[in-house]
Amino acid sequence: MIDVPPLIQRQTFTRPTPDQVEALRGTPTGFIVDAMGGSGALDYRLRPAIAEQYAFCGVALTVDAGPGDNLALVHALQDVQPGDVLVATTGGFTGCAITGDLVLGMAKNCGAVGFVTDGCVRDLVGLRTVGLPAWAVGVTPNSPQRHRPGTIGFAIALAGHPVASGDIVVADLDGLVVVPQARIAQVLARLPQIRAAEALADTAVREGARLPSFLTVDTAPAASKP
Repeated sequence: MIDVPPLIQRQTFTRPTPDQVEALRGTPTGFIVDAMGGSGALDYRLRPAIAEQYAFCGVALTVDAGPGDNLALVHALQDVQPGDVLVATTGGFTGCAITGDLVLGMAKNCGAVGFVTDGCVRDLVGLRTVGLPAWAVGVTPNSPQRHRPGTIGFAIALAGHPVASGDIVVADLDGLVVVPQARIAQVLARLPQIRAAEALADTAVREGARLPSFLTVDTAPAASKP
C-alpha cells in the first residue's frame, strides 16, 4: 500500500514590482518603521543564526509548517522565485529545528535571499557555508518530522505579527521589518522626507546639538511673585 502524502494547500499571490523591492534595498529598517508611523518590526527575539549574515531585502513567501514539522517548507521550494524570502511559522515551537543547511541551501539555489522563522534552525557550520541569511528565535540540533499538512502562500502570524505573501521583508542589524504590500507605495513616498529629516538631525548632532530641534527651552527669567 502506498501512503498518500498529506495535502499541502497553496494560494497564489501577486508580487510587488522589482523596482519597489529595489527602492527599499539598503534602507535602514528604522527609516522604514518611521515611514509606517512607528511600527512594523517583527519580534526582537528573532535574530540571525549567523551573526554576520543578517541583511536582505525581498518578497515574502509565507509557509505555515506547524510545530515540529517542515513538510510544507520543503514543498515551498517549488514556489520560490528569485528574490523571495521564505517566512515560515511553527506556531512558536522550539522543541526542534524547522530546517538546516540542506533545505536552506536548496532555497538559495532556487533564488531565495533570506529565511525567517519563529522556530529554531540547526547546522550552523553548514549555514555559514550556505550564506543565506537565516533569522530564528534559536538553534537546536533536534530534527523535524515531515508528515503534517501545511499551507504555502496564505497569510500567517509570525511571533504575533501578521505577514502575507507579497509583503516586502527587510533585515539589517536592528532587526526585521515587514512592509505590507498595500502600503509599499505609501512608504516609498514618505521615505525621502524621512531621509531628509534624519540627515538634518545627524548634521546637527555632529555640529554639537545638545537637544532635539522640537524641544524648546524657555530661558526667560521666572516672574517674581507679588
